[in-house]
Amino acid sequence: MRDLATEPGRAAGPSRRAVRGALGALAAAALTLPLLGAAPDPAPPATARLQQAFASAAAAYDVPQSVLLGVSYLQSRWDAHGGAPSVTGGYGPMHLTDARTALASAGHHSTGAEDPRGDDARPALRPSELGPDTAKLPDRLTTLPRAARLTGLDAETLREDPAVLLAGGGALLAEAQRRLGAPAGDDPADWYGAVALFSGADDRASATAYANEVFAVIRDGEERVTDAGQRVALEASPDLAPDPSALGRAGLRKGSAAGTECPRTVSCEWIPAPYEEFGDGDYGNHDLGNRPASQRIRYIVVHDTEGAWEGVLDMVQDPTYVSWQYSLRSTDGHIAQHVKAKDVAWHAGNWYVNAASIGLEHEGFLTDPDAWYTEAMYRSSARLVTYLSDKHGIPLDRQHILGHDTVPGTTAATIPGMHTDPGPYWDWRHYFELLGAPLEATGTKNAGAVTIRPDYDTHRPVFTGCETAGEPCAPHGSSAVRLYSDHDENSPLIKDIGLGSTPTTGVNDLSSRVSTGQQYAVADRWGDWTAIWYLGQKAWFRNPAKTPTAVPAKTKMITPRKGLDSVPVYGRAYPEAAAYPEGVPAQTVSPLPYEVLAGQKYVTGGKVPSEYYYAVTFDPASHQVVRGKDQYYEIQFGHRVGFVRAADVTVVSS
Repeated sequence: MRDLATEPGRAAGPSRRAVRGALGALAAAALTLPLLGAAPDPAPPATARLQQAFASAAAAYDVPQSVLLGVSYLQSRWDAHGGAPSVTGGYGPMHLTDARTALASAGHHSTGAEDPRGDDARPALRPSELGPDTAKLPDRLTTLPRAARLTGLDAETLREDPAVLLAGGGALLAEAQRRLGAPAGDDPADWYGAVALFSGADDRASATAYANEVFAVIRDGEERVTDAGQRVALEASPDLAPDPSALGRAGLRKGSAAGTECPRTVSCEWIPAPYEEFGDGDYGNHDLGNRPASQRIRYIVVHDTEGAWEGVLDMVQDPTYVSWQYSLRSTDGHIAQHVKAKDVAWHAGNWYVNAASIGLEHEGFLTDPDAWYTEAMYRSSARLVTYLSDKHGIPLDRQHILGHDTVPGTTAATIPGMHTDPGPYWDWRHYFELLGAPLEATGTKNAGAVTIRPDYDTHRPVFTGCETAGEPCAPHGSSAVRLYSDHDENSPLIKDIGLGSTPTTGVNDLSSRVSTGQQYAVADRWGDWTAIWYLGQKAWFRNPAKTPTAVPAKTKMITPRKGLDSVPVYGRAYPEAAAYPEGVPAQTVSPLPYEVLAGQKYVTGGKVPSEYYYAVTFDPASHQVVRGKDQYYEIQFGHRVGFVRAADVTVVSS
């Protein structure tokens, strides 16, 4: 790569010798970066050292401090993640990427043997697993080695010291500004093009969307305490109007959102999944439909990819593989749409849910707690989900914004094979804040229901099996809360009879845990403990008043109708046999091995119709939606949702 600082006509940046000297002083000062050519400032308070490092790095490279702070916030919310790489090999507060180092030897894997279609009327489809492919790495995944060349520091130093990494980010921004022929200086409005290039996107639409998000952060301002206890603040600049003209000189390809169903506030492109025959009467990799005219879209399902971006795109374009509506990229939040909302993708392992849902795959890995998701992807996903929610009337709650891990098995036999992504490390609380539907207390102190809501950063339950079976995972913030059979952490974990196994603390074992945003009926209380009705039994979790893991909720619940000792729970809301027309085989209404017992209550996500989308041939002329007279209530039964017949239950208030 050319050293742009020495090219004719380019503004000179700090010399490598000066940078190396300044950063050497930084390492010695432990998060205090001296200004080039100036004596070191007195050491700031321990919790303010990262803020000072931002100021010093900005001054060293003549980058506005607000720009450096805004970019870093969109990358990491200023967190260092203990030096662990993100899902795309990004390090530290600036999320500088070194994917080859971070991912080349990673052993990520998906779990569960579910049939992604989840339709008994067809043979099971079991795709191969995805893994990271580091053979060909785009520029957006190698920004850390480039920063090392610009600063004269070795990559290891950048990876290991979050404050040194800020200088690397400053160097990259300054390089981008020089590349565009734009002036350095203190006016953040002049840095729009450089911020866009920092994203690493190779198309103008993605780079523009990224820059717009960064400048939205700068205008709004932010303040928080990072995962390392550092207090960082970005003062709001509500009147800031950046100049995007320099981006026209960047030489980026012209992206197109033609054919996509995305909000204008995100970067989106159309990469279609194939609908084609591939022999022996089989076809892939989705079904044509006519939603919402034919069938309402009720759910959005959040997945993680268990693979890197380029490989995931290869797979979704394979007619023999599976499909989903949208993929979201970690580095910059870019979105690719593959299947229209009107059509039915094969993604959730439950045909009733597939037929009424839209699937979002986020670049990431379930079993790597330190492989964190970027703020750029969280925000882009939230913008997309908010758009889809408004368009299709989907409620913004955890019974309609589902994790793949909360989709129920269709029958007893399928329960053990259901997938468990995005897993306990997806930050549901922050996600719902971005959705504009924060998870807040809605009931009084002794309400009959609760919303699970631990503090993600400080709540760190022990999980095992991320890398080696039985071995502890790295300590990490989590959305998950563990359940016990009594108000004692030494008591046995709650057992899921549907899984038929002894419950463990395994990262993929959903037997005995609930997740942030889920709501449950209160069954009992004891000191710092709360019991909920869960899988037909009383399940306890620690809920201290000073550091609560759940808040009171006012909501609707179901309980067995008077005179019934129990009612069955189903994994899908299929019509009664009499509803099927001639030529469409009736699907068995098969209960799961669970029951709601008299006296128990479960929060309901509302009434749903009994429907079955018949689509087993390539020709959509034979496709039809079968509707029955039976109606169901969706309920939060265990970690996963379930369905009960409306005729079997009574709705009560918490």
